[in-house]
Amino acid sequence: MKTFKFDGKARNYFFVGLAAFLISTLTLGIAFPWAVVMVQRWKASHTIIEGRRLRFYGSGGELFGKYIVWWFLTIITLGIYSIAVYPRFVKWITERTDFA
Repeated sequence: MKTFKFDGKARNYFFVGLAAFLISTLTLGIAFPWAVVMVQRWKASHTIIEGRRLRFYGSGGELFGKYIVWWFLTIITLGIYSIAVYPRFVKWITERTDFA
């Protein structure tokens, strides 16, 4: 039987979420990829599967390249490409999450 555990606390997430929000807001969305990475690292570092903690090793710079391409394709397709963005985003996160 698989055991899953999450040991994150609200007060810690508050500060991570606030920092991510401020980074995104103050840069008008340009630093959104770095905010996503910050939140994802927090989530992974507090997730334990079968006694093994997860680790997220993606980078904001790597996501930024995809972020620009996804925005460009969404704009030139008048929003149609946005349907494909979320699954690609989840795939990117999943492929960069591993056991610590």
